[in-house]
Amino acid sequence: MQYFDTHAHLGLVVDDPIEQLIVIQEARQVSVARIVSICNSLHDFGQVYENLKSAANVYHAVGVSPSEVQNPGKDWFQNIEQNVQYPRVVAIGEIGLDYYRKFGDKKSQIELFITQLDLANKLNLPVIIHNRDAGHDVLDILRDRLPSRGGVLHCYSEDAAYAEKALELNLYFSFAGNLTYRNAKNLHETIGVLPLDRILIESEAPFMVPADHRGKRNMPKYLPLTARFMAEMLEMETEALAAQLWENSNKFFGLPV
Repeated sequence: MQYFDTHAHLGLVVDDPIEQLIVIQEARQVSVARIVSICNSLHDFGQVYENLKSAANVYHAVGVSPSEVQNPGKDWFQNIEQNVQYPRVVAIGEIGLDYYRKFGDKKSQIELFITQLDLANKLNLPVIIHNRDAGHDVLDILRDRLPSRGGVLHCYSEDAAYAEKALELNLYFSFAGNLTYRNAKNLHETIGVLPLDRILIESEAPFMVPADHRGKRNMPKYLPLTARFMAEMLEMETEALAAQLWENSNKFFGLPV
């Protein structure tokens, strides 16, 4: 049995390069065999990539998140084009819209989102999508601009009705530790309407720690707790669910199983 953590901010979990490698090793000890390290900003992508260069089981996504809309960095577009040439860069992300914290203005966020969607299509890469309080706009934009390789609604937070609309597109749905929270009724209902081959799992480390570890900094090594909870909800054996999630994740990122 092996797990694929499709979304972890390894650069935020710990700063020290040696400690980052320890975090990865601890995850492998509990069968988290692959991890996608998510770009926090273009300002730190290069350093995190260099820190993890020796970790062959860690893949990378690069992009400008909505939180960076006011400060994406000089020549950010060209930087993304250059960075995707690095080995083991498998996606553009995370990108999207966040109206909760009001980063910049909506128009600027939308322009940044669309520009990166078009770039992902040009580069033939999937996208990792952030959505917070912007579900209507996210779905409207994706209907017109979703890259051919598709995308994943990471740390899914909408309800089952939204998921049914999103299923019309080439989208996956990724669930994090907040699935294990008792009050996450919208997520519990959503799991029940999704086809198994459209579900992914993520730690979202250092955020969204599973309920058993509330109050702690989240780590990829806690991912199996979310998987076991998901298996119970789907009335599946954990091993069978893990195999399906592994297949889904590798297919999405275009990796060998």
